[in-house]
Amino acid sequence: MSGPDVAIIGAGPAGLIAAERLAQAGHKVALYERMASPARKFLLAGRGGLNLTHSEPLDALLGRYGAARAWLEPAIRAFPPQALRDWADGLGAESFTGSSGRVFPRAMKASPLLRSWLARLDGLGVQLHAGQLWTGWDESDGLRFALRDGGEEIVKPRATLLALGGASWPRLGADGSWVGLLAAKGVTIAPLRPANVGFSVAWSPLMRERFAGQPLKRIALSLAGQRAAGEAMIDAGGIEGGAVYALSGPLREAIARNGEAILTIDLRPGLTETELATRLAKRRPGETLSNHLRKAAGLSPVAAAVLRETASGPLPAEPDALARLIKGAPLRLTGMASLARAISTAGGILAGEVDEDFMLKRLHGSFIAGEMLDWEAPTGGYLLQACFATGVAAAEGIRRRLRSAA
Repeated sequence: MSGPDVAIIGAGPAGLIAAERLAQAGHKVALYERMASPARKFLLAGRGGLNLTHSEPLDALLGRYGAARAWLEPAIRAFPPQALRDWADGLGAESFTGSSGRVFPRAMKASPLLRSWLARLDGLGVQLHAGQLWTGWDESDGLRFALRDGGEEIVKPRATLLALGGASWPRLGADGSWVGLLAAKGVTIAPLRPANVGFSVAWSPLMRERFAGQPLKRIALSLAGQRAAGEAMIDAGGIEGGAVYALSGPLREAIARNGEAILTIDLRPGLTETELATRLAKRRPGETLSNHLRKAAGLSPVAAAVLRETASGPLPAEPDALARLIKGAPLRLTGMASLARAISTAGGILAGEVDEDFMLKRLHGSFIAGEMLDWEAPTGGYLLQACFATGVAAAEGIRRRLRSAA
């Protein structure tokens, strides 16, 4: 039976940053990953440009975590966006702020950063054990790992950090199988549900055939008093994209409650309804409605098509009514994509189950970080920010515990 100071299970961002902090503090750290290589979801996130964090004021950023803000705030304030940028730049990321306020590495991908990071961890003596599946505890509370050759290893560390992720993109390693293991120990866990995901719309055949794959730009979406500006993407089965993801929580709850959700689309958020009506009143004789919508209202073909889909019948000819519809097109969402297709996971271990050091109250010596915890946030850098910050916070909690036990 082996025994490092700290066993970290899960080699995603939360687990890796915790391993780094603990190794820098002089602890012997062993990192266990079920997949053949670490940080696979991190690498996938970086294919389209690795969004590390966001540059908006900290209070605004904290508001993105909704009900979870109260207990995530201390961790994020202790490791805020600038600290994350400084850390990434120390690994050669050369981070920059895009026009949207999002922060990216200059290379716009995760692989160079991950290579430098793993080299640093190796230099610090962190032992990476890939291809080892955690299956729970033995009779003496040792950690059990199933090996690729069919064997088993038992590990008895002084402290354990669980950073196993949620259950989105399970083919990359995070499948939520830890839920049953912790529930059996009495840990209360909110059901894992999809977050930052697309929603189903019963588009007409014309909409599916002509406009699937096209973006709706410079729009604003509203639901139950919440509003999100940005872009969305039309696909054959529905709608997704950043503005949609920002409302995925309330949309998910509305569909669960009512079987559907009515998403209101403002196709011209830069104009008031009165300004829009004034423009629409100046239609030239013989001008087609499509051309009029393009010239007077500034609607792209896909935006005009969405407008037609949301109208209950022909588009109104009266300028005030047409302007009202453009500013509040009601889109009926009938479902959502599965957790396996979601960018991130909602639900997880409840805040009341962990103390201020992110240690499980029911399992002393076992700490939690990352998406295993019950929080969600939109895309835009907020997901990685919280994963890194909770990883750092849990590492600090472990360090304090080991120091007090020495």
